[in-house]
Amino acid sequence: MNPVYRKIPFTLFAIVAVVLSVLSAGNARSENLRVTPVVRAVQKTSPAVVNITVTRIVERGVSPFAQFFKNDSFDMFFEGGSGGQTRKFRSLSTGSGVIINGQKGFVLTNAHVLAGGSDIKVRMINGEEFEAEIIGSDADFDLAVLKIKGAEGLPQVEMGDSSDIYIGETVIAIGNPFGYTHTVTTGVVSALKRTVKSEDGAFTDFIQTDAAINPGNIGGPLLNIMGELIGINTAMQARAEGIGFAIPINRAKRVVKELLASGKVSPVWLGLSGQDLDQSSASYFGLPRVYGLLVSEVYRGMPAEKSKLAPGDVILTVNGIEVEDKDSYVALLRAQTHGDDVVLEVLHRGKKVKIKVRPDTLAPQQVTNFVWSKWGIATGKDSRGYGLLVSAVKKNSPAAKLGLKPGDKIHQIGNRRINTQQDFLDSFLRYRLNGNVLMKVQRGRNYYHVKLNS
Repeated sequence: MNPVYRKIPFTLFAIVAVVLSVLSAGNARSENLRVTPVVRAVQKTSPAVVNITVTRIVERGVSPFAQFFKNDSFDMFFEGGSGGQTRKFRSLSTGSGVIINGQKGFVLTNAHVLAGGSDIKVRMINGEEFEAEIIGSDADFDLAVLKIKGAEGLPQVEMGDSSDIYIGETVIAIGNPFGYTHTVTTGVVSALKRTVKSEDGAFTDFIQTDAAINPGNIGGPLLNIMGELIGINTAMQARAEGIGFAIPINRAKRVVKELLASGKVSPVWLGLSGQDLDQSSASYFGLPRVYGLLVSEVYRGMPAEKSKLAPGDVILTVNGIEVEDKDSYVALLRAQTHGDDVVLEVLHRGKKVKIKVRPDTLAPQQVTNFVWSKWGIATGKDSRGYGLLVSAVKKNSPAAKLGLKPGDKIHQIGNRRINTQQDFLDSFLRYRLNGNVLMKVQRGRNYYHVKLNS
């Protein structure tokens, strides 16, 4: 046989081998192109994202004719007017969370996801389910820490740094919207340091994103493309599409530190009293419109005095956010944690100046002393757990002028229910600058809504 023909099979084999090698390399390159930074970030972080199920026991009125109707929705027509007939229901709600310490089983989520829950379960991406308990929660920051019972060595998220976020950078939200586990949405950072107002006050310093954040995503992580945790998804703007908000992780770290140490975030203050401006006072200070807080008193030894604030100054902004009135000032200060420096823009002797001040925390006994000094009320825990007993009333105080007496029971201040001493002290801090404070008070079997003029 001709030697040339003997070489043909080997030549064809070599060609086929080369072709297969090229095709294989092409497929590998295609696979690599599909595994984008977003895919890698999701693969890296998903095991640390959990589904949270909260069971609540709720009580509502039912129809006296319920035995004749199989449809429970008929009860809605009788809610609150069913002749005293009530029924307890188990209500389930879901949210998301992220494991921040796998060894200890700590999960970070939103406080409102857990509010009122009596039974909390955490489900992992692999289907494992664990019971969990609340280590600490703070509604003002809308953050809470859970501990997974009986679990250790779990996956955990890598912490990022929210101080160097770029507007326009890609972000990823992972959560469990509408019960669909581990749903991923992407978008960009739309804005930073956003303020969102609600009926409970103002929440500040949010990250704004157009990544879809649905109810089930809330409490879950907001990630950069490195798979690092830069925020906790906390709110969506229901009246607009494509607007969601997240709490920056640097702020969350400070809150978590306090929650793990004491179960709550200690309130802070500057040590001053103030009042709203009216049109004439705003004109006197040369303001273009009515806004700001007029400082009326500065307490000795407090941060306000140390920073040279004085009666007659007008606080215009807190950390660059405009102070609309005294309620706005309290809400903005309530959003600060211990160790945060606060930058105030102040109208001082006709000139706008910026002052940096670090708020102080207030121990419960300090707040108790201020309550006695300003409102003239001392309280004690009621044995049945409903309301808080008035134990003493200071002579010639606002409480005495209102007619409060020892033995009265305070059930509500403003829109906050009062069952514990801490509820009462927190309410004082929230409403301490208000000239008129609405209270719900019980005397004997009768309930009254009264105004405390402080």
